[in-house]
Amino acid sequence: MKDEFPRGAASIAGLATYGVGEMPGFSSLDLAATAGLMALQDADARIQDVDALFGCLPDDLFGTLSMAEYYGISPRFTDNNRTGGSSFISHMITASIMIDAGYIDNALITYGSNQRSSGGKLATPAKSNKWEARYDPIFPLSSYALVAARHMHEFGTRREDLAAVAVAARQWANTNPEAFAKGPLSIEDCLESRMISSPLTKADCCLVTDGAAAIYLTSTRRASDLPKPPVPILGAAAATWHNSISAMPDLTATAARESGARAMAIAGVTPQQMDTVQLYDAFTINTLIFLEDLGFCVRHRRSRSSASWGSSQSAAGRRSVPGAREWWNILKPSHRDSRFAFDDLRTAVRGGRELDCTSPRTAFSQADFRYER
Repeated sequence: MKDEFPRGAASIAGLATYGVGEMPGFSSLDLAATAGLMALQDADARIQDVDALFGCLPDDLFGTLSMAEYYGISPRFTDNNRTGGSSFISHMITASIMIDAGYIDNALITYGSNQRSSGGKLATPAKSNKWEARYDPIFPLSSYALVAARHMHEFGTRREDLAAVAVAARQWANTNPEAFAKGPLSIEDCLESRMISSPLTKADCCLVTDGAAAIYLTSTRRASDLPKPPVPILGAAAATWHNSISAMPDLTATAARESGARAMAIAGVTPQQMDTVQLYDAFTINTLIFLEDLGFCVRHRRSRSSASWGSSQSAAGRRSVPGAREWWNILKPSHRDSRFAFDDLRTAVRGGRELDCTSPRTAFSQADFRYER
């Protein structure tokens, strides 16, 4: 089947984040709705212009219905599709196709979470299936721990390599005003961090923070009349291979291989042409796996020599190395340490808007949920 995505027909015209860190007294809906209004302001648009709402909330299975009530609008279409971190990429795909078809004019995609201030831990209706639940895994951490353990077995990956991802993220967080966790973090700090689900420690896990993000989509033609430069969506794709970790044919391969290749083919670009890459780094192993699956580096057994480890350490300072062959040579620090999935897309768009010579021209954003996306 041929992909028929409307290349460049829709553009992101507005974007915003709100309340990243701790926002006591705000519900998830409050945060998401505020981010949505800020995205509209960024696009010089009004809430009355929105005729489609997309999103999902961690504590409301009918989040966009509640959002419509909150805003006092009656959109033509709402979508609460929930696939974890990849939900917002799926929403963007659906909205782009609908805008091109003329079914809707303007779409607002929002997400908000108050999980830190409301409880301090992950809150999700998702859980392990009945075959996995008998082993009492930590959801979803233990699934990623299995992936990390298998990657170590097959390719010689070490805990130090995973720690390098966390250290790189922290280095960029120290330059980001919105980042929640800041300060020094070393490889040794990560290795000495409390083990939670072997081989992953506390330092390998995403933070639990409050926060919200939103993007406003419209046709590229309409967006060209707005004050700020639009960011056309050149290609997007999703892929579903499975849900449960026990159904993975290969623990070190994800559906990002398929979705990434298709998205880049639609856009007419290759990994070597990317100026920036935003990956959903829920756990440190994600970053390494996705760099491999998306074609930014090759998979082969890791050398355990001190020289190889040295290149991994120095990689924390590199913004991008187009055409690099190994992941430890292209490890790119995250722009924030909140590990907020939707923020990857927002960051890529914000970079694409800038016109100075140091900013990215072509951006790639990716997210997953338990490796089915």
